[in-house]
Amino acid sequence: MAGGITETGELYSPYVGLVYMFNLIVGTGALTMPKAFAQAGWAVSLVLISFLAFMSYMTTTFVIEAMAAANAQLRWKRREQEEVQDSDSTSDYSDDDVLVRGRSEPETRPILSVQRTGGGHVDHFDIVERVEMGQMASMFFNKVGVNMFYICMVVYLYGDLAIYAAAVPISLMEVACGNHSCSAGSVKYNDTDLCWGPVTRKDAYKVFLSIFTVMLGPFVFFDAQKTKYLQILTSLMRWIAFTMMIILALIRIGKGRGEGHPRMAQISGVPNLFGVCVYSFMCQHSLPSLVTPISDKRRVGTLVVCDYVLILGFYGLLSFTAIFCFDSSLLHDMYTLNFTDNCDVLDIAALRYFLGLFPVFTISTNFPIIAVTLRNNWKTLFHRDGGTYPWVVDRIVFPLITLVPPIIVAFCTHNLESLVGITGAYAGTGIQYVIPALLVYFGRRHLEPMLGTDEVNKHQSPFRHTFWVWFVVVWATFCLMFVTANIILEDTKK
Repeated sequence: MAGGITETGELYSPYVGLVYMFNLIVGTGALTMPKAFAQAGWAVSLVLISFLAFMSYMTTTFVIEAMAAANAQLRWKRREQEEVQDSDSTSDYSDDDVLVRGRSEPETRPILSVQRTGGGHVDHFDIVERVEMGQMASMFFNKVGVNMFYICMVVYLYGDLAIYAAAVPISLMEVACGNHSCSAGSVKYNDTDLCWGPVTRKDAYKVFLSIFTVMLGPFVFFDAQKTKYLQILTSLMRWIAFTMMIILALIRIGKGRGEGHPRMAQISGVPNLFGVCVYSFMCQHSLPSLVTPISDKRRVGTLVVCDYVLILGFYGLLSFTAIFCFDSSLLHDMYTLNFTDNCDVLDIAALRYFLGLFPVFTISTNFPIIAVTLRNNWKTLFHRDGGTYPWVVDRIVFPLITLVPPIIVAFCTHNLESLVGITGAYAGTGIQYVIPALLVYFGRRHLEPMLGTDEVNKHQSPFRHTFWVWFVVVWATFCLMFVTANIILEDTKK
């Protein structure tokens, strides 16, 4: 989401990269997963999340291969420029020298069979330059493809901001409206219920959303950057919160006091679960800033496999303990809230407040970064070579079109499950499936006529056959059709 999750040029070991990747993927989407599991049924959820984890892993390897291909192309272009400069510097020797040079060099030759100076072998596919997805799109796609990429990214980031803008006020509303009295564990509140005095819960939500907008909105007009120490702090809080929820749910289940009796399968919940799972496995857009600083990239493939296995196990553990610990009808859109109003699960007030406010701290630090990333994507989408934006457009218009739409959406609805489902199912499908598949396909075609016979992309995806590329595209298309048809059918029933 953010342009760079690590400082430029700062290298770290593969094991640190594993932790960073885990933290990047496991975020807000995980908090909405338990309710989605309960609605789709535990058996269907297990099968679907396992398959979607596999699909996400596949497209992650596609992006890494495309990054290596982009690095190879950048190296070749730089080498070509150096050769042109060398040629220009020697052109004044004699006309005969020029003719000999022209006859001795073929017009086209493989980019990776160029003779190296210095005698050492150069791995053109080594990932040393951070090439973001937008830059890869401009290298491998035509103009229409580039615009479609940025539109997809913009829509996804809008959805992300709407989710964040709704999640913080919801948590603040639950804390402020007194759901920590230990008497609310089996009560499902409505928006029209009173919060304090004549103020309803819905009004309190809007008040907190307004405060959230006023406090964090101004950051969109400037540049925000997440520091390493802030990342460590939010990651630590996330680990503490998730571990607490899993352990508390396991203790309650172990004591025989679990209230959950989830169904095995319920097809009506599958479309939303699909969107939630896609959103929860999203990392492809941030892979360049994550993978490039890894010092030893020989282990990147193993790193990715380990991360996906760990994350799949983590999501499964979190969701299964949730659906068997709590009654499915009482599961909140944001899972942390199930622990804030039930003393039977957690009877320490300070810890209940910690879980209740946990999303506030972690999400609030991400909101400005994502907003600045969206603003910059807007600028890139409308940028023309050699042109500059007027001050009003650059500093006022772009920040406003970034901030206003998600805030309006958050004012209209705070149904986090739907927001996550729709964002993941549509824009998320494009970013996680379609774009990586097309990047690796056109990246291979782009380099194919220039590749030398002695060079192999060491970061090539295990799914190197073209079948897998089109399988991903067809799968994404089928999913979009299925989700859209389900939404239409649900509206028709209403």
